[in-house]
Amino acid sequence: MDSNKPLMDLDDWEDDLLKRYPEPHQKQKEDYRNYVDSPRDALVREFYRINHQFQSYDFVVAKQEEFLGLNKRKMSVWDALDYLNTLVDDSDPDIELDQLQHLLQTAEAIRRDGHPDWFVLTGLIHDLGKVLCLYGEPQWAVVGDTYPVGCQFSSKIVYSEFFDQNPDFSDERYKTKLGVYTENCGLDQVKMSWGHDEYLYHVMKDYLPKPALYMIRYHSFYAQHREDAYAHLMNKEDRENFEWVKKFNPYDLYSKVPVPPDAKALRPYYEDLIAKYLPNQLLF
Repeated sequence: MDSNKPLMDLDDWEDDLLKRYPEPHQKQKEDYRNYVDSPRDALVREFYRINHQFQSYDFVVAKQEEFLGLNKRKMSVWDALDYLNTLVDDSDPDIELDQLQHLLQTAEAIRRDGHPDWFVLTGLIHDLGKVLCLYGEPQWAVVGDTYPVGCQFSSKIVYSEFFDQNPDFSDERYKTKLGVYTENCGLDQVKMSWGHDEYLYHVMKDYLPKPALYMIRYHSFYAQHREDAYAHLMNKEDRENFEWVKKFNPYDLYSKVPVPPDAKALRPYYEDLIAKYLPNQLLF
């Protein structure tokens, strides 16, 4: 097995989320793609074993230094979306849609519910940070649940038993509840495990409203927005904006339906929406 690519495709991580957090009152857990007793279940477990072993404080600092200068390339949003369609062999048995269609479904579900247009745009672009794969980044440093580093790993993090192989697990600086942080310091002061969320936040931080940036930055932080495991690090601003993260999460998880959106018909609307908030070329 390639340790950089333990998953058959990146969607395996998102499908595992549906197992852990089935849609309430609508679809039961067994209605979604289920990996129990399947090879994919073992792949997701292996993915998190590697992720939890290597996502240390020093690793995150190194990745921030490598990527947050945003000097890798310039791309339009549509260039990035086109790239995502080449990234994943879409083998999801529930639906057969490419990545653009997945994102359009999320955005269109948000639009149908009458949310502000910046919320709709966030639905369209929230996974663009996966272009990290363009630079040869391993899957476990692109997708997966995110969590703070520099402090004790919560037992609420998926497959938390694998953290005993992480160098921070036994490091005196990082093994306490607060670690290198102070109580209610605010998440902006906290280093999160490295992946597409944090990367895209830095690409977009000068352009979008704060609630949108919280959705982008923390949409994979399930240990907090679903499990409330890190409230002791959050400040008032975090608590207020996590209400938006919680609003976004059902669209991210449950908007997949087997009817593909008409990307060609929708493109003019989304081109105008992108132009309203974002420059023609973004620094990645």
